[in-house]
Amino acid sequence: MSCFCCLTTSSGSVKIVERFGKFNTIARPGLSCVLPCVDCVSGTVSMRLQQMEVSCETKSKDNVFLTVRVAIQYQVIADDASIQAAHYRLTNPRTQIESYVYDVVRSTVPKIDLDDVFLTKEEIANSISESLKENMASFGYQILGTPITDIDPDREVKRAMNEINKMKRLRVAAEDEGEAVKIRAVKEAEAEASKTEIQAKADAEAKYLAGQGISRQRQAIMTGLRESVNSFKSEVSDVDAKQVLDLMIVTQYFDMMSHVGAQSKTNAVFLNHSPGALEDLTQAVSKGFMSGLPVAPGFAQPPGR
Repeated sequence: MSCFCCLTTSSGSVKIVERFGKFNTIARPGLSCVLPCVDCVSGTVSMRLQQMEVSCETKSKDNVFLTVRVAIQYQVIADDASIQAAHYRLTNPRTQIESYVYDVVRSTVPKIDLDDVFLTKEEIANSISESLKENMASFGYQILGTPITDIDPDREVKRAMNEINKMKRLRVAAEDEGEAVKIRAVKEAEAEASKTEIQAKADAEAKYLAGQGISRQRQAIMTGLRESVNSFKSEVSDVDAKQVLDLMIVTQYFDMMSHVGAQSKTNAVFLNHSPGALEDLTQAVSKGFMSGLPVAPGFAQPPGR
């Protein structure tokens, strides 16, 4: 009667059982029976999904050194041949995977400029995945994913790239600011031109109305003088129009001087009070006054004027 020993295997792993140093069977999770002193466990193979990170230093096409970090997700294929190959054919699968990653990264990235490395990282990851799947399948491993987790250029290179980006943004900001200043200056000039035009039109209209007012005022003065002279001549005989006009002008002149003398800021007013000066005063005032007024219709100038 044969005697068996019990062998326990945890979930997520399998055990390689050898008999007299030769592969015999694979112990699946659970309880298995082996022959004592004949069968022995050669090793345990994990069937779980595993991940390792590979950091590869390389340079780009424009001679910039950078570090590419790749996360490799792999697992042993769940069949007896693959499990046996994974246990016996590879001593250290992680070292084997790293070598393939180095080979792909260092043969791909040097053909690409630094700026394009960030844009084509998916293509690089696909190249790594295809290479690993093709080479690791014979060792009993399947590659589930090879995402590139980081692309890290040299610190000085990153600083230079940030400075370039900063300068570009500052240049765009300066251009926008200059355009805003230009638009503001144009709008201010247009507003100033419109303001000047409006003021000019207003001044012209005001001067036009003032001219009309002065013209009407002078017309009214001449009409009043004509009516006063005609009325005086009709009531007083033997008096010509010149004498009446001189009298009215002198009277208005003295009224004006009286008004000037009544002002608070006037200290003294000097007048020529000799009797002979009246004729000169009358002629001077009449000449100055009449030279600034248009001749009203129907008003005849005195002879000799």
